[in-house]
Amino acid sequence: AHSECRRSGGARAERGARAERGRRPVGPDRPTDCRMSAAKSREHFVANGGLKVSVWSKVLNSKAAWEDKDEFLDVIYWFRQIIAIVLGVIWGVVPLKGFLGIAIFCLINAGILYLYFSSFQQVDEEEYGGTWELTKEGFMTSFALFLVVWIIFYTAIHFE
Repeated sequence: AHSECRRSGGARAERGARAERGRRPVGPDRPTDCRMSAAKSREHFVANGGLKVSVWSKVLNSKAAWEDKDEFLDVIYWFRQIIAIVLGVIWGVVPLKGFLGIAIFCLINAGILYLYFSSFQQVDEEEYGGTWELTKEGFMTSFALFLVVWIIFYTAIHFE
């Protein structure tokens, strides 16, 4: 008995019962044999037979191939929201006030995202409608989130 078969809660017995009913053969040539490594069993394959790479590995990998444009736009959107939360907390703790805080947020937010998609990922901006489209993707939502977080932290720490 293989250790993976024991851990799977009777997968070998279940496989044997299916084989007796004539549904699937049991043996070493069967692709779901118990000897399959745990890593192989967790891999996900796409329709064309290629290995599907997770979004997280693409985000952290320089010059990743983004077949799905919406997936990359989602990454830009959520990256922007993370930046908004972090800067909102910093602005609230530091205590920055007024137009200067808003202007610095806009510059940092747009600058970091521009560097990410143009230098780190090196995507073709024209595929996404140009640099401006990528720069403004999710900006207003992140601006609103930034303001809420900034106000909450500023009020909680510095309001008397």
